[in-house]
Amino acid sequence: MRTTPPNALKGQLKINHKDLNTILLPNYKQMKVLILCTGNSCRSQMAHGFMESFDKRMTIRSAGTEASGKLNEKAVTAMKEIGIDISHHTSDSVDKYLGDEWDYVITVCGGANENCPAFMGKVKHRLHIGFDDPTYATGTDEFVWSEYIRVRNEIKDAFHQLYTSEIKPKLTR
Repeated sequence: MRTTPPNALKGQLKINHKDLNTILLPNYKQMKVLILCTGNSCRSQMAHGFMESFDKRMTIRSAGTEASGKLNEKAVTAMKEIGIDISHHTSDSVDKYLGDEWDYVITVCGGANENCPAFMGKVKHRLHIGFDDPTYATGTDEFVWSEYIRVRNEIKDAFHQLYTSEIKPKLTR
């Protein structure tokens, strides 16, 4: 009996993560979630990071109607503090995703002081979960930082509740 040594197979098998999920998790459905805000630099990026950390079977994207083109450094630091790296995310315009179909589109902008984006693409479920924008916090450095932490924790709690109660049960066929 002839066997091929493992090193001889190195580099011959190439499977991307979606194919791997299909092979390893054949009874699960891929879920697509788009998180929208105005600038796509802070709240939507934190929500994006949390949703990716909850379950790798979801495709998560975030965008803004007036995308800033860069991430808010305090948001990146606040997420890194709890072990979630969003520094590789990009601040994208919502226009990039208009042609795609989404299971969920979730707006995360705050109260009456902001105009939440309207998404005109193909969507199964539209939700709004509003959060204060910590970029507008004023006061001492300690207070401003505490606002980032407060909003980060509110985003985590709200999105984890959404994931466990609504999204996770739908990931099975």
